[in-house]
Amino acid sequence: MRLVVVTALAALLLPSTALAAGPSYVAQGGLGVLSYDGRYRFVAVSTGASTAIERVAVHGGAVSGWATLDGEWGIPQPASAAHLEGLTRDGSALIVGTLGTGRPTRFAVIGTRDLRIRDRVELPGSFAYDALSPEGKTLYLTQYVNVDNASRYVVRAYDLEHGRLLPGRIADKAQASWVMEGFATTRTTSADGRWVYTLFMRPGGYPFVHALDTVRGVAHCIGLPWTASDQGPLMRMRMALTDDEGKLALNWKGGERWLAIDTSTWRITRPTSHGFPRMWVAVAAALLVLLAMALIVKLSSLTVRSRRGSAAPPTAAMD
Repeated sequence: MRLVVVTALAALLLPSTALAAGPSYVAQGGLGVLSYDGRYRFVAVSTGASTAIERVAVHGGAVSGWATLDGEWGIPQPASAAHLEGLTRDGSALIVGTLGTGRPTRFAVIGTRDLRIRDRVELPGSFAYDALSPEGKTLYLTQYVNVDNASRYVVRAYDLEHGRLLPGRIADKAQASWVMEGFATTRTTSADGRWVYTLFMRPGGYPFVHALDTVRGVAHCIGLPWTASDQGPLMRMRMALTDDEGKLALNWKGGERWLAIDTSTWRITRPTSHGFPRMWVAVAAALLVLLAMALIVKLSSLTVRSRRGSAAPPTAAMD
């Protein structure tokens, strides 16, 4: 017990570590995932040959229970800039996954009250957690279809009630040619848990937002007008739902709006400037500098002329 408590406290003091030996995108240590009532955090802590999924009190840091799983496991972290996920909407269960490329990939469903393992999922191939339906009956997964390209994947649905991977893939029916490829940077979820919006970088192509309806099992991809070859700055992007969730705002880390997406029509709009445009501010500043320089030159010229005009005239010679 002492070892578990010490390990948990050490884990809380360290940043969350995403285990990168494959596209599983799970995390150990750090603050873990926060329960909806704000009382506990669930943290994955490696103990060597096994992993402890611990329930740690937010106030005081006491460990009130844990589940032990053989091997390396972690809390899902489907987007690099997002908080950890995996809790069902009612907070009664937590989904955790194994580290690595899978083959097979394993998931476990753990009750958050008794910390007992309710269910185990084993899938042939390489999968990672993507999202949960609000009622916790459908687990959405990203299936990696190219062992040489970790950015190439399809979205699948797993029926937790009946324990089976549903046939077909979750794709944008209106864009049959859309290739799901990229790396998730950030995401946000609607208040009812139905819609999950994820921003993807796509090296060599346009970045996009993947909008997943976890109730109906459908998705929509919105390509974004990014023209620069370097998509690294997208790592600093943050998403938020505004206007009663009618718009999905993409903001820079400092809060400045880049663009917004209408969540009913998927139409992209750019923010309008309500103040003096920055470009004209720069132009005005440049003009002021030029005027100041011209004024200095003019004053210098006048000073020289004044000195020449005030000099005493030569005295005439007297016989």
